[in-house]
Amino acid sequence: MPPAKKRARTYDPGRIRTAVLTQFGTVRQAVRTLTPEQLALPTRLGDWTVRDLVAHIGMVLGAVDRLLGEPEPESERRAGALLGWPHAIRADAADIAAHAHDLAERNPDLDAHLADVEHRFTARLDENPGTRLLATSAGALSLDDYLVTRTVELVVHTDDLNAAVPGLDLPYDRQALAACTRLLADTLAAKAPGGSTEVRIPPYAVVQCVEGPRHTRGTPPNVVETDPLTWIRLACGRSTWKDAVGEAKVSASGERADLGGLLPLLG
Repeated sequence: MPPAKKRARTYDPGRIRTAVLTQFGTVRQAVRTLTPEQLALPTRLGDWTVRDLVAHIGMVLGAVDRLLGEPEPESERRAGALLGWPHAIRADAADIAAHAHDLAERNPDLDAHLADVEHRFTARLDENPGTRLLATSAGALSLDDYLVTRTVELVVHTDDLNAAVPGLDLPYDRQALAACTRLLADTLAAKAPGGSTEVRIPPYAVVQCVEGPRHTRGTPPNVVETDPLTWIRLACGRSTWKDAVGEAKVSASGERADLGGLLPLLG
């Protein structure tokens, strides 16, 4: 008898909304303290400056406002569509970069920009149920599902800010970090289905992936283990598999434990 199909992971909508607003608020507070010199610093995102990055972070919530302003798609929400979002957003990277530069030029007062985005975002949430469908690049996603993708954007770009501005060290909301870790782990499992390799990202996620003999009991023959931020950096192209293993940030044992060819999931 074939194994039972794994149920899709679910997220608590209330906790996700709180996590998104908390992480965004952390960035807003930090932006108020950045000097013109700090805003002009380069980032690890190609030719993006910190100013470009902050402007783009505003669009993490602004995208919700924009999508809710469009007609609701007629297509039904497709099971598993949430896991297609990382691939879809990776394909849009060039357009996203151009939009970030444009936003930075049009919004010299970044604090006012973020305040306006947050106000419109919270108003939209009050007006729309979580089941409302959005026409995203990954297909029709419910508002609740799309907000899970916002935790990925916010955690990843908070990390980008920390890397760009010496001494910034912004914290990560626990719920946002957990959701981001889990969505990217599940995306890996969907990209490389199987049960031969167990990927452990304590304390938030454990998934099995990669074709091969399925593990049923005891210690799996192929195990990958790392911490949440290292996993997120790998999944989003901020770190390479070779570097992470070489720096002992990833433990990988077994002939099917090399995930380098499957990463990044989101660029």
